[in-house]
Amino acid sequence: MKNRFDLIIFDWDGTLINSIDWIAGCIQRSAERCGFATPDYQATKNVIGLSIERAMQTLLPEADEDTQNQLVANYAEEYFSKQLSREDFFPGVYDMLMQLQHTGYQLAVATGKTRDGLAQALHATNTNDLFSVTRCADETQSKPHPKMLQEIIEVTGIAPERALMVGDSIHDLQMALNAQISSVGVLCGANSEALLQQYNPLVCLSQPAELLNFI
Repeated sequence: MKNRFDLIIFDWDGTLINSIDWIAGCIQRSAERCGFATPDYQATKNVIGLSIERAMQTLLPEADEDTQNQLVANYAEEYFSKQLSREDFFPGVYDMLMQLQHTGYQLAVATGKTRDGLAQALHATNTNDLFSVTRCADETQSKPHPKMLQEIIEVTGIAPERALMVGDSIHDLQMALNAQISSVGVLCGANSEALLQQYNPLVCLSQPAELLNFI
């Protein structure tokens, strides 16, 4: 794999940051506050990676427009009640990002988070300068539409065959397939290896820091 890629695009939650349990809990509490039964935990994990609007619509399609808006507002209130720090990265992630950048890779983020959410996360972890470009679900198409990746590739000027998507969810890997770029799955987030393998990743890694050994 050495020297095969120039651009590495990371999902954020569940790929770099150990946040899946927190996000799932926030979605569940948001639903409860709107009078719904607590959504199934795995079903909740399965929508992580989509924009929060699409996630709520997928999880609770019976909710009308006003209720959907309230679900999203509740989620934001729950999510931002916790302050992130660099300690929330999976083990070795910060050092991995530093080494990849130092080696000459361009790094990017493609996330289902809002721009405000990612900006706060980058500030809290002091990692904004590590990424050449970032794209969020509220400024382009939600995963698994390929537009997010296509925009990143266009901004960086890297050929698609030299780009790699790294993610923990089926939405990440489906997006990579839709954009016709290679992908790597990580098993520390939303979905199992059996599910991720259905989307033809080059490999599934137990932890994201293992990427250094792979590439």
